[in-house]
Amino acid sequence: MKKYSIKNLRNVGLMGHNGTGKTSLVESILYYSKITDRLGDIEDGTTVLDFDTEERKRKFSISLSVAPIELDDVKINIIDIPGYADFQGECVEGMRAVDVGMIVVSGVSGIKAGTELAWEYCNKIKLPRTIFINKLDRENSSFDKVLDSLNQKFGISVVPIQYPIGSEDNFRGVINIISKKARIYDVKTKEIKVIDIPDELMDKVQDCKTMIMEAVAETDEALLDKYFNEGTLSDEEIYKGLIKGCASGEIAPVMCGSATKIIGIDTLLDDIVECFPSPEYAIPQKALDVVKNEEVFVNLSEDNPFSALVFKTIADPFVGKISFFRVITGEAKDDMTVLNSNKNKNERLSHIFFLRGKAQIPTEKIIAGDIGAISKLQYTNTGDTLCSPDFKIIYDKMNFPKSVYSMAVIPQAKGDEEKISQALTKLKEEDPVFEISRDIENAEIIISGLGETHLNIIASKIKSKFGADVILDLPKIPYREAIKGFADVQGKHKKQSGGHGQYGDVVIKFEPRTDGMDDLEFVDKVVGGAVPRNFIPAVEKGLRECISHGVLAGCPVIGLRATLHDGSYHSVDSSEMAFKMAASIAYKKGLEQAKPILLEPIMKLEIIIPDDYMGDVITDINKKRGRVMGMEQEGEKQKVIAEVPLAEIRKYATELRSLTQGRGRFSKEFVRYEEVPETELAKVIQNVIDCKK
Repeated sequence: MKKYSIKNLRNVGLMGHNGTGKTSLVESILYYSKITDRLGDIEDGTTVLDFDTEERKRKFSISLSVAPIELDDVKINIIDIPGYADFQGECVEGMRAVDVGMIVVSGVSGIKAGTELAWEYCNKIKLPRTIFINKLDRENSSFDKVLDSLNQKFGISVVPIQYPIGSEDNFRGVINIISKKARIYDVKTKEIKVIDIPDELMDKVQDCKTMIMEAVAETDEALLDKYFNEGTLSDEEIYKGLIKGCASGEIAPVMCGSATKIIGIDTLLDDIVECFPSPEYAIPQKALDVVKNEEVFVNLSEDNPFSALVFKTIADPFVGKISFFRVITGEAKDDMTVLNSNKNKNERLSHIFFLRGKAQIPTEKIIAGDIGAISKLQYTNTGDTLCSPDFKIIYDKMNFPKSVYSMAVIPQAKGDEEKISQALTKLKEEDPVFEISRDIENAEIIISGLGETHLNIIASKIKSKFGADVILDLPKIPYREAIKGFADVQGKHKKQSGGHGQYGDVVIKFEPRTDGMDDLEFVDKVVGGAVPRNFIPAVEKGLRECISHGVLAGCPVIGLRATLHDGSYHSVDSSEMAFKMAASIAYKKGLEQAKPILLEPIMKLEIIIPDDYMGDVITDINKKRGRVMGMEQEGEKQKVIAEVPLAEIRKYATELRSLTQGRGRFSKEFVRYEEVPETELAKVIQNVIDCKK
């Protein structure tokens, strides 16, 4: 590749709802730029960027990928980010590496949940954003209709800098509104022709240019004065104003085209160069100065010593670990030793390269603002900072969404446990959102993610990449047992059948703990040596072993107070084992008499939804035996706070998306245990017993 300066770099992240044509758009750009000699097709599995086996099988992106493109003296790095809601972690990673988020919208379906999510995320991290209206060659597509809805939804900052020539089957070209250059794409000859703007579009183009000038003037006082006085701005002033307005987030330029027909790609690339900010305009990166132990903000610059953020990791059993990084300051050079400041370990940058899909393009250096990759780093993971030992800095961590959907991983074949464990560890390196835990009580490995598809793909990767078949099943619910009443019972263990006998006798009072603690509270109130001191620890030990199984469904018992206050012993036949057995007998009798109850875990949900779905969500919570605890405003949306039994919300990630057309999100946390209602008790006990078989 050529050598570039920071001024000649553009880093663009394609984001938005799944199915809007983001990957197809990159494939079209690669083909137009003559990087590929055929147009990659998602259906055929021939795209450069969706190269993973799972992506080709499922026909949608599941992992971000990078495509560098050279256009004259400018290098454009395009990051294709999955639009599926289960892969928001990829969006978090990709957005840390780019200077502009390009939200791709379908000209047919318009604004969808993924469009709103992308816009919100750009607002959250103050990332400049633009919009590309795709699929204008499709039936029922409408640029004007989608543009109007964008303006209504997001405000006047949404400004068209391109306008389509024709529509649906007759869509054949795009007008650059600022330069008033109209270009059409001849599908037969595959040539682009410059034409005069059609007469019927002249007024529309002028209206759009006025919109641009008004928006640009609002971002700069000098331009505003000139626009008021002269009623116009030069093209050069408009371009400069657009870059400034886009960089500050005050303007979101709108472009258009058809990825599959390669219409508008030339105009899009021109405007990326002319209107999109270079890394020089990027917001300073928040970081910790390790030496001074203070927060600093670092501008992207070629002048300072080297520093970079690792924003993505690929873990492959055959290729090894590949770390994607963005250089923030200085430059990365081949065979350079750097410091991982998060781990305080040295790493060697041996054989650095650029990635285009899975193709590696070797390079000797990567400058500030650019995106590169390195394989086989020993200590480095996603989110780590690499830096010069003379410039010890740690860049701000990435804020990944919390997992909300869990499944138990069950090996198909015996002996695969070790292989599965290693696979999960490797996949965790690749996907920081994905979580692994072990349920010791039920002997299950639990994996957690953002939805059903997320975890199904994890399971598929375990098989395709690591050769182990697994079944995913809903995790067992950690029910507990307790008592509501009290019982004072005797437990006697007596066995005399010749030879040395066994004798233990205890009287124990069982009642609920009153201090809110879950562990067994053992109280010794034995007087007069009814139970010898040396046997009392055996009684406590016997009870602690017993509480792992209750009398209703065999679940662990919590909140129990046991007071040993009487008993008897035999001078020869009493032993620790005999008193443990006596305690076990007393435990069973005591719990059966003390009104045993089954407890279920209650989760606190915080659900963020648009107002329109409030009624449906609250009705659904009530159906799930939940209680709405409160509501509060969360930006333009509502936050519903509720408490719901875990048994009712194990698939809530999928259900909430269905209820809200993908516009709702939620978080959950355990709050307490509550008694299972009488109406549910028999069914729950039977389910628990069946699961234990």
